[in-house]
Amino acid sequence: MARQQGWLALILALAIAAWSVFITFPFQLGLDLRGGSQLTLEIQPTKEIEQIKSDQVEAVKAVLDKRVNGLGVAESTLQTIGTNQLILELPGEQDPSRASRVLGKTALLEFRSQKPGTEKAFSKLRNIRSQFNNTFINQLPLNEQNFSELEEQLNQETISQFLDSLGIKNYSTSKYEQLVEINKKIDSEIISLFEPAYLTGKDLITAGRRQEQNLSSWEVTLNFNKEGGDKFAELTRSIAGTSRLLGIILDGQSISEASVGSQFKVAGITGGSATISGGFSAEQARELEVQLRGGSLPLPVKILQVRTIGPSLGAENIRRSLIAALLGLSLVAILMIFIYRLPGLVAVIALGLYSLFNLSFYALLPVTLTLPGIAGFILSIGMAVDANILIFERIKDELRRGNTLIRSIESGFSQAFSSIIDSHITTLISCLVLFNLGTGFVKGFAATLGIGVTLSLFTALTCTRTILRFLMSYQALREKTYFVPLAKIPYTNSSTF
Repeated sequence: MARQQGWLALILALAIAAWSVFITFPFQLGLDLRGGSQLTLEIQPTKEIEQIKSDQVEAVKAVLDKRVNGLGVAESTLQTIGTNQLILELPGEQDPSRASRVLGKTALLEFRSQKPGTEKAFSKLRNIRSQFNNTFINQLPLNEQNFSELEEQLNQETISQFLDSLGIKNYSTSKYEQLVEINKKIDSEIISLFEPAYLTGKDLITAGRRQEQNLSSWEVTLNFNKEGGDKFAELTRSIAGTSRLLGIILDGQSISEASVGSQFKVAGITGGSATISGGFSAEQARELEVQLRGGSLPLPVKILQVRTIGPSLGAENIRRSLIAALLGLSLVAILMIFIYRLPGLVAVIALGLYSLFNLSFYALLPVTLTLPGIAGFILSIGMAVDANILIFERIKDELRRGNTLIRSIESGFSQAFSSIIDSHITTLISCLVLFNLGTGFVKGFAATLGIGVTLSLFTALTCTRTILRFLMSYQALREKTYFVPLAKIPYTNSSTF
């Protein structure tokens, strides 16, 4: 009796603890429940790397993970699809264009010194770039679909003048593509005036941002390791006090060209730090900071698809899932009580505890809940009910044979034990396979089903048994008719023990 009371006290303590977790820790909701953005990325081969291998995919994932963390999106997931594709889910992120800009760029940072004798050519290109930016700077960031609304407002003659001045022939008929071609041509011509990269972002330790003094624009700060600091000092020393400039190039685009004063002729700029000033807005500086902090991608990445789910659709999914879960639980509870009587009521109590334990585990681990994850939870409820049914059917068989009530209960649990263990182990094996080989929503389904199946063993073999034994301690409940209809009891006047 003392042992039975100890088990009952343990179950009550676990239930109280689970309820505390349930009301304290919020659930992590997946993309389909919370709303957000989903990006499908494809890793592109290069001339040097034509065959993409698994270790290269993992290297790309590591860089993208750092960038996603820098974006500040909580509960994001990045999964591998096939051999060269990734799916990134950003719950709560309703502006996928921002993530696209940050994630899609290689972020290859280079520091180059200007070639001697190119000052005149650079001055001409810089004037063209300045005129081009002043004329079309507001149109360039737009994508082609949004740009079509402004296309009629642009002067084709002005665009043609830029094309001719840069020697661009056989250009596209689309004004948007013409602007893109001009922008690329200006960058490529400017970059050709600089020496090969002497210092790259590989030697970068960290990046930050700050607002420029007495200006509304922002700048990005850089800190190099010792080797990078030495290279930066040598690079700046070589051009200090000359008309040659230091070019800062990111992904094939010159974002800044700076002169180095004559005071650095002896040792260069030491200290292992530098600043990129390019008239950045706060958002542009943040995006550049995130890219540089995450490091450059070992292979280029192409964004194949961007999908957005609104928060209203996610709320509707939650509402329907709750209705389905509550309706299913109610029907199961009614059926169990109707068929199994008192044990059925005990099973309903055990299922309530099982659901509470499950949800508290999801909040505590935490498990990101998705629609397939909820389906796994509901399916695991079916597994928990199935275990109770096996036990109760064994109890009914023993009662039909004429055994006493207490002996029938103990025999029912012991005889059903092997069947319950076998069914749960086979389900757990399936969950492990799905979790290791599946991706995205499949992993969520496998995780919730696996947790549920494990907990159902505890509730079926411990909670149900403890509660049933506790009820049997009351003489008024020791009636076989509370377990089996009177007509199916072979000895109606037999002892209920």
